[in-house]
Amino acid sequence: MQWLDLGMKLPITDPTWIFFLVLVIILFAPILLNRLRIPHIVGMILAGVMIGEYGFNILERDSSFELFGKVGLYYIMFLAGLEMNMEDFKSIRTKAIVLGLLAFVIPMTLGFFSNVFILQFGFITSVLLASMYASHTLISYPIVIRYGISRQRSVSIAVGGTAVTDTLTLLVLAVISGMFKEEYSDLFWVWLVAKVVGLSALIIFFFPRIGRWFFRKYDDHVVQFIFVLAMVFLGAGLMELIGMEGILGAFLAGLVLNRLIPHVSPLMHHLEFVGNALFIPYFLIGVGMLIDVRILLVHGGALKVALVMTVMAMISKWIACWATQKIYRMNSLERELMFGLSNAQAAATLAAVLVGYNIILPDGQRLLNDDVLNGTVVLILFTCIISSFVTERAARRVAVKVDCEEMNAEQLEEEKFLIPVSNPETIENLMGIALVMKNPKRKGGFIALNVINDNATSQSDTMNGKRQLERAAMIATSAGVTLNMVTRFDLNIASGIVHTLKEVNASEVVIGLHRKATLVDSFLGNMTESLLKGTHKQVMIVKCLMPVNTLRRIVVAVPPKAEFEVGFFKWLERIARMGSQLGCKIHFFAHLDTQRYLEGYMNKNHAGVRSEFSELSTWDDLLLLTKQVNYDHLLVIVSARRGYISYDPSFDRLPHQITRYFSNNSLLVLFPDQYGDPQEMISYADLSQQQESPTYEQVGHWFYKWFKKK
Repeated sequence: MQWLDLGMKLPITDPTWIFFLVLVIILFAPILLNRLRIPHIVGMILAGVMIGEYGFNILERDSSFELFGKVGLYYIMFLAGLEMNMEDFKSIRTKAIVLGLLAFVIPMTLGFFSNVFILQFGFITSVLLASMYASHTLISYPIVIRYGISRQRSVSIAVGGTAVTDTLTLLVLAVISGMFKEEYSDLFWVWLVAKVVGLSALIIFFFPRIGRWFFRKYDDHVVQFIFVLAMVFLGAGLMELIGMEGILGAFLAGLVLNRLIPHVSPLMHHLEFVGNALFIPYFLIGVGMLIDVRILLVHGGALKVALVMTVMAMISKWIACWATQKIYRMNSLERELMFGLSNAQAAATLAAVLVGYNIILPDGQRLLNDDVLNGTVVLILFTCIISSFVTERAARRVAVKVDCEEMNAEQLEEEKFLIPVSNPETIENLMGIALVMKNPKRKGGFIALNVINDNATSQSDTMNGKRQLERAAMIATSAGVTLNMVTRFDLNIASGIVHTLKEVNASEVVIGLHRKATLVDSFLGNMTESLLKGTHKQVMIVKCLMPVNTLRRIVVAVPPKAEFEVGFFKWLERIARMGSQLGCKIHFFAHLDTQRYLEGYMNKNHAGVRSEFSELSTWDDLLLLTKQVNYDHLLVIVSARRGYISYDPSFDRLPHQITRYFSNNSLLVLFPDQYGDPQEMISYADLSQQQESPTYEQVGHWFYKWFKKK
C-alpha cells in the first residue's frame, strides 16, 4: 500500500517519520482539544488509539515508544515526588497513608470476591487481578501542574497515597511472580521486603548528599539537568534489580531531591518543560496504541471481564476517597480531586497483566488469559479518560477558589524586586534569593537595573552593563518569570538605585555585599550607606558562598522591638517563603516578646514550614550564634536604620562581629521598611511602650489601618 506516492508503506517504520508524526500529534492535539473542552491527556491516548495497530495502523509501536514511554512513566512519578511540598506533607502524611491503605484494601477485597464469584477465576488469579484494581498511575498529574495547584492538600494526599498503594501492589506482583520461579522459598517475600526497605534507606541517605555536592560544584543548568535524569534512572534501575518496578525508584528519587530543586528555580522549569513537552506525551500515545476497542464488539468474554474490571476499579477507588474525606472531614471538591488523581490505571496495571499473561500454569494455561489482557486495555482506556475529565473539572474549580482567596492579600502591595546588577559573580545568587522569596503565584515583579555613571565615557561600561542585564533576564526566563531590564545614567550608583526605586515603585532592593577595597573602607560601603539613607524601602544585602538551593538551614537574628517596625511582617513573609521553597528549617533568635509575634505569624500563615525559636535577650549575645551557624547555613541579620524603634547602639559593632565571627558563612543583612508620618510613628511608639506588650491582634489591626490609609 502506497502512502502519498512517496514509496512509504503503512505502518510507517522509518524513525524520522515516526518522530515527526508524534511531534505533530503533540503539537496539534492540545490546540484542537481546547476547542472541544477535552483534557489534553485524553487526546494523546485517543490519538494513540487511532494511529496504532488497532486503529488506522499508521505507525508501528517500535522500540522508541518503549524507550520514551518508560522515560515518560518515570518522569510522571519523579515529578509527583518533586512537586510535593515536603513541609506540608509531614502534616498530612497520616491522611496519605490512610488513603493509600484504603485504596489498596477496598479494591483488593471487592475485586477478589468479584473475580471469584462473577468471573469464576482461581485464587491466585483473583488475587493478582484484584491487585490490578488497587494500583493506579498519576496520569492526570500534569493537569494539576498546569493549573498550579500541585501543592494543595488533596493533591499531596493523593500523591502520597499513590506511593503507598503502588508499593503494596508491586509487592503482591513480585511475590506472585516469584512463586513461579525455581528459586522461590517461603521466605521469598520477607527477603523482598527487606531488600526494598534497605534500598530505599540507601537512596534516602545517599542521593541528597550526592546531589548537594554536585550542585555546589557545578552550576551549569544543562549539566544539572542531565545529573538529575541520571539520578532518576539510577533509582529506577536499582529498584528493578531487586525485583520491583522502576516507578517506585523514580518516585523516591523525586522525594529525596525535592529540597535541592526549588519550585521556582530554572532547573525545575527545565524539568517540567521537557517532561510535559516530550516524554509524558510520548508515553500517553504509546499507551493508546495498545488499546484495541474492537474487542468490545467481537469477544463477549473480554467484554464481560472488561466491564467487571472497570466497574470494580472505579467503585472501589471512589469508596476509598469518600471514606478518607469523611474520616478527616474534607470537602467534596477535595474528594473529587483525590478520586481524579487515583482513578487512572496504567503503569503497575500493565506490569501486572503482562507478568500474569507470561506465567504458564502446569496445565498449560496462562495465569491471566487473553480476555483479561484485552479487558485490561479497556480498563486503562476508560479509567484514564474518566480520571482526566474529573481532574480537569476539579482542578479548574480549586484553582479559581485559591486565586480568589489570595487576591485580597496581593492587593495590599504590588511586589516588585529591584536587583542592581554590576558584578557578574553575584548575579546568580541575587536572582536565586529573589526567586525563592517571591510569591509563587506571580510570574513577574522583577526589575534588573544597571546604573552607569554620568562621567563614564567608555563604551565598554555600557556593553558590560547590557551583558549583565541579559544574564539576569536569562535566569529569570529559565525560572518561568518575566524580568524588566533598566539601564540608567546617574551621578552615582546609589542615586540611580534610589531614583529607579521611586519610578518603578519597587517594594524592595536586593544587592550584593560590598567588598572592602581599603582598610579605611566601611563594611557596607559608601554606596550601600547612601542607599539606606536615600530610601526607607526594604533593603537586603546578600553574600552567598554556595548556590541558594544547597542551603540546609536559615538562622535569623531578630533585634528587640523588631515587631514594632512597619516592615516586620513583610520581611518575615519573605523569610518564610524562602524556608518553604528550600525545605529548610528556620531558627529564629529573638527576645521573648518578639518571639510571640514570630510564632503567631508562622503558625497562622506558614504552619507547614519547620521553625524553631530561641531567646536572644540582647544584641550582645550575637556571639552565641557562632555555635548555631554552620558553613551550609544562611545567617539572616535583621538590622534597622538609625533613629527607628528597633535600632540599638550595639548595631554599630555589627560589621566587626560579622567580619570576625561569620566571614565564612553565607549572609543576608536585612533592613526592613521603616517609614510613615510622624504622628503615625508616635502612636505606634506609644503602643510599643505599654507596660504589657500589645497582642498579636492589636499589631495586626494597626498595620491593617496603616496599609488601608496608604
